Amino acid sequence: MTNRSVEVERYLATLDHPMKSGVMRLRSAILDSNAGISECVKWNAPSFRYDGTDRVTFRLHPRGLCQLVFHCGARGRDEFRFGDPGGLLVWRGPDRAVVSFADQAAIAAQQDAVVDLVNAWVRT
Repeated sequence: MTNRSVEVERYLATLDHPMKSGVMRLRSAILDSNAGISECVKWNAPSFRYDGTDRVTFRLHPRGLCQLVFHCGARGRDEFRFGDPGGLLVWRGPDRAVVSFADQAAIAAQQDAVVDLVNAWVRT
């Protein structure tokens, strides 16, 4: 069984975005890193699920923006404890944090750290 989604494949096939190749690279790295992570389209972008719960979602709009939004869920930040040794997360509210990518080079440079962060996040 694959953790790739036909829905996301269709979405990416029509995506017109300056960082599309980086998005696809990061998507593959995340999905390849953990068979328990699956995907869907949420907020008009690829989103990663773990144990049936959306946990991390790309934010690709407005055009040119590339972020990963990390969701805390109903617990919110006050109850959610998470270490970020690389300092990649920027908290945008009590229930979410983001990692922003300035360009393709940033995605490539941060890929391994982001994949580790996603895997730690979904298990928390």
